[in-house]
Amino acid sequence: MVKEITVKASDIPRGERKIIDVDGISIAVFSIADKFYAIDSACPHQGGPLGNGELVDGATIVCPFHAWSFDVKTGINTKFDSIKVRSFPVKVDGDEIKITIE
Repeated sequence: MVKEITVKASDIPRGERKIIDVDGISIAVFSIADKFYAIDSACPHQGGPLGNGELVDGATIVCPFHAWSFDVKTGINTKFDSIKVRSFPVKVDGDEIKITIE
């Protein structure tokens, strides 16, 4: 089932993120260089709170549990491209960020 969630762009300052919960899925929505990205907020290593990690080098999020890092734009691990977190399509319409969850 496809679901579309709306978040206000004005709620996420540039360089920051907002964590939302949708049907038991924690999603981190990032504002990076005037664009928005959404990824699964759970680290695949041990389920750590990836979305709450440190944002470094512009678009890399580092899990606070064991320092696994992922590109916010793609969800791909920065060291092992075979490891990734789920990323979600995002569309911006004015102050609305529309995130599609399948």
